[in-house]
Amino acid sequence: MGTIKLQNIRTYSFHGCLAEEAKIGSDYRVDLEIKTDLRKSSITDDLKDTVDYVLLNQIVVEEMAIRSKLLEHVGHRIVTRIFGEIPAVSRIVVAVSKLNPPIGGDVEAVTIELEEYRS
Repeated sequence: MGTIKLQNIRTYSFHGCLAEEAKIGSDYRVDLEIKTDLRKSSITDDLKDTVDYVLLNQIVVEEMAIRSKLLEHVGHRIVTRIFGEIPAVSRIVVAVSKLNPPIGGDVEAVTIELEEYRS
């Protein structure tokens, strides 16, 4: 087994429960960790034998572009899509952070983290 991590994927998205958030948008950070078998690719040095980082990033960016009220919802979509498109992934941890959230305080970020295993 092995781990692939994509850290600090930055997007400008329009998630949130407030109408203003749908219009103004804000900065987000996504951290993604997947478990997969890296033994074959470590020997063959062939992209077809591993999980393509470009595809993982593309899934995150595309799902972050679809508006959700809750970070939990967009995180779940990311997980569902990765499991649906990449059979080699056995576990996913995704953290979605809204930077400088409008919650009436000096808060750097609000983050949700989901951990799911292939069933």
